[in-house]
Amino acid sequence: MDDTRPRILILAGKVTRDFPVAPELAKSFHVDVFEKMDEAMSALRTHSYHAVFADVGDFLPLERALVGEKSSLVLNTIGEGVCIVDPDGRATWSNRQMRAFAPEVTEHVRKVCTQAMSIFSTQTGPITDVSRPRSKKFTFQAQGNYYELICSPVVSDEGEVGQVVAVVWDATSGRRLQGKIDAIDAAGRELSRIESDAVAKLSPPERLRLLQDKIIKYSKNLMRFDHFAVRLLNKRSNKLEVVIAQGLPSEALEIDLYAQPEGNGISGYVAATGRSYICHDTEKDPRYVLGLQHCKSSLTVPLKLFDKVVGIYNIESDSVGAFNEDDRQFAEIFGRYVGMALNILDLLVVERCTTSGQITDSVVQEMAQPLSDIVTEARTLMEEYIGDDTMRGRLNRIVDHIETVRESIRHVAAGPNVVLGAKEHDDVPVDPLLKGKRVLIADDEPNIRKTIGDILSKAGCVVEMCKDGYESCTLLEQDPFDLVISDIKMPYRNGYEIFAAAHRQREDLPVILMTGFGYDPHHSIVRASQDGLSSVMFKPFKVDQLMEEVRKALGGQPQQTPPAPQASPESEKA
Repeated sequence: MDDTRPRILILAGKVTRDFPVAPELAKSFHVDVFEKMDEAMSALRTHSYHAVFADVGDFLPLERALVGEKSSLVLNTIGEGVCIVDPDGRATWSNRQMRAFAPEVTEHVRKVCTQAMSIFSTQTGPITDVSRPRSKKFTFQAQGNYYELICSPVVSDEGEVGQVVAVVWDATSGRRLQGKIDAIDAAGRELSRIESDAVAKLSPPERLRLLQDKIIKYSKNLMRFDHFAVRLLNKRSNKLEVVIAQGLPSEALEIDLYAQPEGNGISGYVAATGRSYICHDTEKDPRYVLGLQHCKSSLTVPLKLFDKVVGIYNIESDSVGAFNEDDRQFAEIFGRYVGMALNILDLLVVERCTTSGQITDSVVQEMAQPLSDIVTEARTLMEEYIGDDTMRGRLNRIVDHIETVRESIRHVAAGPNVVLGAKEHDDVPVDPLLKGKRVLIADDEPNIRKTIGDILSKAGCVVEMCKDGYESCTLLEQDPFDLVISDIKMPYRNGYEIFAAAHRQREDLPVILMTGFGYDPHHSIVRASQDGLSSVMFKPFKVDQLMEEVRKALGGQPQQTPPAPQASPESEKA
């Protein structure tokens, strides 16, 4: 017999027995004849048939049984639990998943269905399609998990709710996922609160350290990331500068990476394309470059601001396949807040610089005329007091004081390119603590460089001065120093790179960084603060502040400024 012929099932009945249906069909088809309904049903479940022959009276029960079998198959295959509950609260039918739930869960479902039944039954009058009770959604907890279910009423032809059908599923993973997203969202809002009044009072390095501490805290405690780095994109050089790092070796952080899709590791690829990257196995991924020792997998997401990449957030693990799509989603959400927070810091720095300049210009303009008027009036009075040397002397001192005020205003107006009070410290005494100390001064502004050099030389230091970052790093490789004083923004190397070069010479070599109005384009303050930065000075600063910071950096105590002499009553009257 040819098994490739079409297959036909015949359920024997009165008609098929009176007429030779089976022998005739067997001439052209493969025919299976069954005497009982159960046998026919079993055959239909195990074989595929092209046609079914049965008496009319037998075909309808057969069709209904087939539909029931298919429905049962579907309901037992889906992942949700399904059950039917009667008005007495009894589950009259349950699918396989429902029966697999713990008794505590099924009991909760039964109670909820009974509650829904009473709600549906409160509706009075005939039930039409418009007034038909709608399904209701419920939630409950059982055995530490969250469950959700939808109850739907089964309405009879008479309009009565006779049963409730419930579809139940375990919503724990979704709840936890949403809880994690909500927690990240809350943490992100906390990161962005650096513009608040309380934080606005902090200095730029204090703000940066606050942001750094928050990012590290949330990365470790909330994200469960122990080894990570935040790199910001330098728009001019296209270089990815390390701003914050935790748990990664220094040699990995010193690798120069640029926002290019090839030849710059995963970080360069992510920064160039704006697409996140999961490296499941570092040994098999050609894009991976040096990172965590024994690193087996990594996750890198872009830091974006208004859809523009401003940096990357790189996380590493010592386990293969440690990151999945949920981790990627969490890191991307958190990364958006990190990018936003860093941008707010930059805006605050720009605002501080702009505001300081505007205030200085306003003060200069507003005080120029009143000071000139005072000098003119004083000189007019001096003409009237010819012969009165005491009064003329007092007026002359007023003119001298006005000139001092003008000089101070000129210094402030010059911005960060001066050291305030330098002319009044021509006679700086030799300081025993500073005598013989080798100090490297790096600043591309000649006036600052020379002024600091002259002051420290008079105090007894042996000073070397450099005009750019490359020259500074080269000198640090060649000669030993006791202290480094460097501007943050210079050609060829930034403040952090000079700080790193100093620590390569000697790990405990003190470094003082300088910046104008808190300007820190490469976030050198944050990066160096993690590794032992001595202090930061904001230009324009005073000579006394310079000497105090230098002494502290070299292990001494700040010198006490002698109190000003008290004026005598006679001099006050004069």
